[in-house]
Amino acid sequence: MIALIQRVSSARVDVDGATVGAIGPGLLALVAVQPGDGEPQTARMLQRLLGYRVFGDEAGRMNRSLADTGGGLLLVSQFTLAADTDSGMRPSFTSAAAPDEARRWFDRLVELARNVHPRVETGRFGAHMEVHLINDGPVTFRLEVR
Repeated sequence: MIALIQRVSSARVDVDGATVGAIGPGLLALVAVQPGDGEPQTARMLQRLLGYRVFGDEAGRMNRSLADTGGGLLLVSQFTLAADTDSGMRPSFTSAAAPDEARRWFDRLVELARNVHPRVETGRFGAHMEVHLINDGPVTFRLEVR
């Protein structure tokens, strides 16, 4: 499982001109499920999303996590993160999970997150989404769980 996380001042996802998920300060996580991902990878990714220290402490150092700050978490499915771009001029998506498998584990990630974190929003799986964000920093990291 791969997540591209961005520390944001705010973020939202629109589908067909309507907002389907929005947060204030927190993390936007674009998430790709890979073949073979399951419960262990999903649980570990959530642990990393909530525990990764990307927010400033009193001294301005990145020592606080989303769990520490209580900020929002906006989870957006994005299979293109799993693309194979090693050769040619067109990405291959053989390294991304099939849609049914990806939906299962993305939905499980959302479920687990909502069980333990107070502010969880999502995009819409499989939809054409417009993602709007104000990247705070900018701060962006790629996380991968195998």
